Amino acid sequence: MKKTATKLADGREILYFDADDTALRDTTDPRPLEPTTALSEIRRDPATGDWVTIAAHRQGRTYHPPADQCPLCPSRDGWATEIPADAYEVAVFENRFPSLAFDAAAHVGRSDAPLRTSAPAAGRCEVVCFTSDHTASFADLTPAQARLVLDAWTDRTADLATRPGIQQVYCFENRGAEIGVTLAHPHGQIYALPFVTPRTERMITAAADHRARTGGNLFEDLLAAERADGARVVLAGEHWTAFVPFAARWPYEVHLYPHRRVADLTHLDEAERAEFPTLYLELLRRFDRLFGGGPTPYISAWHQAPAASGHELALHLELFTVRRTADKLKYLAGVESGMDAFVNDVAPETAAERLREVATTHG
Repeated sequence: MKKTATKLADGREILYFDADDTALRDTTDPRPLEPTTALSEIRRDPATGDWVTIAAHRQGRTYHPPADQCPLCPSRDGWATEIPADAYEVAVFENRFPSLAFDAAAHVGRSDAPLRTSAPAAGRCEVVCFTSDHTASFADLTPAQARLVLDAWTDRTADLATRPGIQQVYCFENRGAEIGVTLAHPHGQIYALPFVTPRTERMITAAADHRARTGGNLFEDLLAAERADGARVVLAGEHWTAFVPFAARWPYEVHLYPHRRVADLTHLDEAERAEFPTLYLELLRRFDRLFGGGPTPYISAWHQAPAASGHELALHLELFTVRRTADKLKYLAGVESGMDAFVNDVAPETAAERLREVATTHG
């Protein structure tokens, strides 16, 4: 893999990842862009302890542009996009409308008042373009292309985790208008966060409680139990297993774990990296076959251990859709939105069976 770093017209960084080590990506952004100013801040909810990001400037971000004006396609004569090159394999660039930005510290103050605790949202938001093909999806990639995306995620995790003040790196993809995606081009995002997310905090607490009760690691024991039971296993390889969790929150939700517990993407070995693309692509294609073959909206989220040590969180990927039938979505009701207490209309065992039924090459 070759990584080429350059700058966009307003000073934001763009990185090209190529499978060919001889690829040349010496491109210049011709757009007359002014540098952006980040005014984001994070505020701590005194009732829960959770950090909330306030990023009012994002109201002006690009919203459902026509396909011929997509800002994530390669640039062409008469249309300069966020990606100056006329072709690319995988491109990663700083978001033009970020929720988090390192220069926020220069513009936003800090408060340590007990009920009014706030700080600059000093972090980084990156956009990951999986392919230059506007009409494709991640599921359309070849295993080699998916491996290049994995390598890009890994590179960015390694880089961002070492930046001052960064506590967690979160790689994810939102796919589909039903999820709220505003750009149709196949892409994901990476957030380098100045705090540990609430869900991760709960996982760390649960892992500590499990260790105190049993002496074992929660995630190792959870994976071993699912593999032994088998009722919710969707597919398995030599190094990874995908299963519907016992207490799934979403109608179709799959967790993908490496068999060897590691903290984050940077610790995967070559055998694990080599097997991941085929299994992950098969999962995405099964999701697309669930409801008649059309594109299924989903969120795909990498859970990685925070930068701070002293916890036992294990790397894993969580994939879920908001669709519960071909023509019905799973909306968050009052008990879910208001109290974070989920009600699932599809039994996890039924979801796993359905995902096995739509298999192609894997059992």
